[in-house]
Amino acid sequence: MELATQMVLDLCGGEASELVIAGEVPEWRRSIAFRPARVHQLGGLDVSEDESLRILRALGFGAAPESGGVAVAIPSWRRDIDGEADLVEEVLRVVGYDKVPIVPLEKKRAVTRPALNIQQRHRQSARRVLAARGMNECVTWSFMPRRFAERFGGGKPELTLVNPISADLDVMRPSILPNLLAAAGRNVDRGFADLGLFEVGPQYGDSEPEGQQVVVAGVRRGNAVPRNWHHAARAVDAFDAKADVLAVLAEMNVPVSKLLVFPEAAPWYHPGRSGTLRLGPKTVLAAFGEVHPSVLDLLDCDGPCVAFEINVGAVPKSRREGSTNRGALDVHALQTVERDFAFVVAEAVPSGEVVAAALGADKKLVLAATVFDVFSGESLGPGVKSIAIRVTLQPIDHTLTETEIDAVAAQIVGAVEKSTGATLRGQ
Repeated sequence: MELATQMVLDLCGGEASELVIAGEVPEWRRSIAFRPARVHQLGGLDVSEDESLRILRALGFGAAPESGGVAVAIPSWRRDIDGEADLVEEVLRVVGYDKVPIVPLEKKRAVTRPALNIQQRHRQSARRVLAARGMNECVTWSFMPRRFAERFGGGKPELTLVNPISADLDVMRPSILPNLLAAAGRNVDRGFADLGLFEVGPQYGDSEPEGQQVVVAGVRRGNAVPRNWHHAARAVDAFDAKADVLAVLAEMNVPVSKLLVFPEAAPWYHPGRSGTLRLGPKTVLAAFGEVHPSVLDLLDCDGPCVAFEINVGAVPKSRREGSTNRGALDVHALQTVERDFAFVVAEAVPSGEVVAAALGADKKLVLAATVFDVFSGESLGPGVKSIAIRVTLQPIDHTLTETEIDAVAAQIVGAVEKSTGATLRGQ
């Protein structure tokens, strides 16, 4: 202050007044309890108490012994010192960080526990599979207009936003599909007719934590196969959406061969062109099918469009915590055997029941069963159809003889007849 006053007098002249001081100098004096043993506990270096105190005093700190440790007075210029760990750091940096020994962390198990839980791994798997199938990932709002939410079973008062970002985005979404369908409509308006969009995220059934579900949802629109020299274009249908669902569930290690197809689906799907996939009668894993035309009109999206929804939370968890999604690859040295069967069943019997019955005939030998032909006509009679399946047998410890193959074939025929009331065609 006196130097500044003298400079003003030298440059400008005049006369200085009496010194007036207002307020007080801020109280900067403070002390921190310091335990010298903490240098080893926090830093891993064995530094004696005398050496630690000598270093602190040399840096301008005051040190006075007290019960159980040392009271260290902090100098006014060290406002960066806030606690005991800062004092340990001061000692370590003077002694030298290069002297801190390298000690590896102890491994409690040979295989490191995964950082992601099973649901997080399922989400990553779904993203990877759907992207590989030519779909593009979207991230849409978690809310939507009320008229959309009400059409998809939502719009409850407890899910209404108090302060929405927009007047028409005022309700938490009960389903991801409306946002995806609206996005598909915007892409179609800009000339992108053939597209596939998907999103992995939450949807909200109610205001409780249990009402929030993580869902994998997808929409396809346009042609599944474009026109080319070999064949005509083919528009997307419900089976394309079903194929997407099965690919995702297979990557999640769900036994897709055991899934049951039920024709009942949510009202925003087209009746008769949609269904649900269940692991047992009650565990609904996914829904798929063609979107109802009235829903497309509401969302201003030109159809037809197909969609699917997979409830990630309903996917069964692994029996062993921390185990990988997939088991070890089971490879057999013996060649598989294939046999074809054609069954005449009632028109209302789903082909999935025939396949399920064939798979359950002999769970050790029957590896797979697939439908390769469905036929109905006057030659069969009214109200019935023919379903042809190919069954793959996997020998385990020896090559199957014709007698053994015929015995398994008889079991398959018997199982299908008992389960569906079918008869072997040609009998």
